[in-house]
Amino acid sequence: MAKASKAKARKPVARKPVIHNIAEVDWEDLAGHFGGAFSKFLVRPETTGARQIDYRISCYQPRAYVEPHAHKVQEQVYHVLEGEGLMEIGGKRQVVRRHDVIFIPPGVKHAIYNSGLVDLVFVVVTVPIEDR
Repeated sequence: MAKASKAKARKPVARKPVIHNIAEVDWEDLAGHFGGAFSKFLVRPETTGARQIDYRISCYQPRAYVEPHAHKVQEQVYHVLEGEGLMEIGGKRQVVRRHDVIFIPPGVKHAIYNSGLVDLVFVVVTVPIEDR
């Protein structure tokens, strides 16, 4: 995996159709994500001018995780593409693996951990973008 950069505040771009090749987008290191947990922002205001959706791919190295947290109004969908990990939802942990899809409604505390020996790769879709 290429070196990750710290996530920076960026201004929204003009809304337009966009085609991204994931290989051309930098990995970013986000606050609250630890141990080699990186994400690529593919659809956001800063990348496409999107107003309602945050679509990213994440790669968590073995033992990487995001700390437990909840969102006020945001809904999230996780889609595991590769690897195996633990999804914590409301204090309970469950094994997740390739092809699992997880829905997290607003207000539910959750976290994801790479408990495997290879990278855990997953897509996260968040709606709306702002957690107001």
